[in-house]
Amino acid sequence: MKVGYFITGTDTDVGKTWATVALMRHFKNKGQTVAGMKPVASGCTLKNGKPVNDDALLIQANASVELDYDLVNPYAYPLPVSPHLAGRNNPANLDLIMVRFHELKPQADVILVEGAGGWYSPINDRQNISDLATSLALPVILVVAIRLGCINHAVLTAEAINRSALPCAGWIAVCSDPAMKKIEENIGRIHQELHVPLLGVLPFLEKADFDRMAEQLRL
Repeated sequence: MKVGYFITGTDTDVGKTWATVALMRHFKNKGQTVAGMKPVASGCTLKNGKPVNDDALLIQANASVELDYDLVNPYAYPLPVSPHLAGRNNPANLDLIMVRFHELKPQADVILVEGAGGWYSPINDRQNISDLATSLALPVILVVAIRLGCINHAVLTAEAINRSALPCAGWIAVCSDPAMKKIEENIGRIHQELHVPLLGVLPFLEKADFDRMAEQLRL
């Protein structure tokens, strides 16, 4: 691994996975090999009797190398609730996640790790996504869904990341609401408040077009 990033968001369903896969395509287009993880995921379906997560499958499918699913997503919970509740009988263990991460690191130039939910989403009874990010010690990329309330959510999350002492490599705007008014003005205000690079603006799309999204990224 030459470089890695931890992808977090202002909330659940803000476009983290689309942003992560767009980043994977972006690095591939630059001639780099890439792999990704989604260490903890809820709301999984059964495939051959084993729980798998759609987001983790996307990340697995877009890697430059063939990866076992358990390496991409060590904790896959069927119940679509917060991981600390969904994983009550098999709580996420940061030590195991770190083992999987170190197994992944030598396999690609770029490693992207996507969190679950927002920065303080709990992953077990004692720890949350920020603890996972701190353990991995990767620069953070913040994904912001451009919708009503996004300025407040972006600023609060950025402040929390700053308190962790992890570097924030930048942020990605995801235009998730086609009816949103004053999109450019909202993005401009967030950019003014965060004091980190705006890495790209992903347009509203009914269906994912990762190559198109990757074209919008500037790292």
